[in-house]
Amino acid sequence: MYWWYAAYDLRVVDHAVGLLQRGVAPRMLISGNTGNWTRDLWSKPEVEVFAERALQLGISRQQLLLEPRAGNFAENLAFSRALCPDARSVTFVTKPNSIRRVMQTQPVQWPDISYSVDAPDFAFPWEVSNMVGVFGLIEEMVGDIHRLLRYPQLGYQTAVSIPDTVLLAWQQLIAQGFNRQLLPGSALDDLPPDLTT
Repeated sequence: MYWWYAAYDLRVVDHAVGLLQRGVAPRMLISGNTGNWTRDLWSKPEVEVFAERALQLGISRQQLLLEPRAGNFAENLAFSRALCPDARSVTFVTKPNSIRRVMQTQPVQWPDISYSVDAPDFAFPWEVSNMVGVFGLIEEMVGDIHRLLRYPQLGYQTAVSIPDTVLLAWQQLIAQGFNRQLLPGSALDDLPPDLTT
């Protein structure tokens, strides 16, 4: 069993290390170069920042596998799969708001494994990472919805049904200016037809 995660929140590393130390898995695979958030937060790739934190918390270098190229969820899984072709059981550890995207990406990028997705339990809004803040997290979630809508069309992940109430709230947040994590092009073009009329 291997671990994988990508995030800007070091508490995700802490959670993964805790699970590893409890014997849930023998090794931890850390994947990530830079992403939308971390290219502006750190001067080095995510994988280096997370590996340093894991080592500080007592994980040995022999327990770590590092994947330094990935820049998005699809690459995180695809590149990790290439490093661990014999893995049959994987626990993905990520931020709470990224669980759904990992679940939709796994069947396309790393099929034929037994897997689970775990995340630390953060209370909203009080325990939102100070790296991005509440407004930054809202921006990220607006971007996540856009990716859940568009990425199945591009073959990056499987489709998921998003309730109309969520899509309407998403449109309202975009109208209020929460648009910095949207994909290029018009986000409204990715809405189901019945919500664009």
